[in-house]
Amino acid sequence: MRFRLVVEQKKRYLDLLLLADEQESMIDRYLEGGDLWVLEPAALPVAVCVVTDEGQGVFEVQNLAVSPDYQRRGFGSAMLRHVEDHYQGRAVKLLVGTGDLPLTLAFYQQNGFVFDHRVPRGIADAYDHPVFDNGVQLIDKVYLSKTIAA
Repeated sequence: MRFRLVVEQKKRYLDLLLLADEQESMIDRYLEGGDLWVLEPAALPVAVCVVTDEGQGVFEVQNLAVSPDYQRRGFGSAMLRHVEDHYQGRAVKLLVGTGDLPLTLAFYQQNGFVFDHRVPRGIADAYDHPVFDNGVQLIDKVYLSKTIAA
């Protein structure tokens, strides 16, 4: 698998980024200041991940998305492993904030993340419209974390 760090024209991956964060203005808040990783097992990108440096050894996965045609094939997990490997030595902890959905939480937990904290109405108050995933309205933002070995 080929992981590539994109440093210019990050918005050309907007279609993929919108799969994980449906409001472009929210993506704009972290895209330019974050590292955009693209997974390209062939000529086309199948997954993206934006990681920001939050300081004091904490790096946050702001966006992780896999093209619908390639979901449930291990590409999201591969991206998380790549991110962990890349930031090892600089990161003490990886953090991810997501909606309170059992499948999403299970995905991160299967990849070694544990519950960190919850922000009540963290999604409902951040977006300019109600956010739904698989028919469920997302209200709270749940943070999971993973300690990175030195």
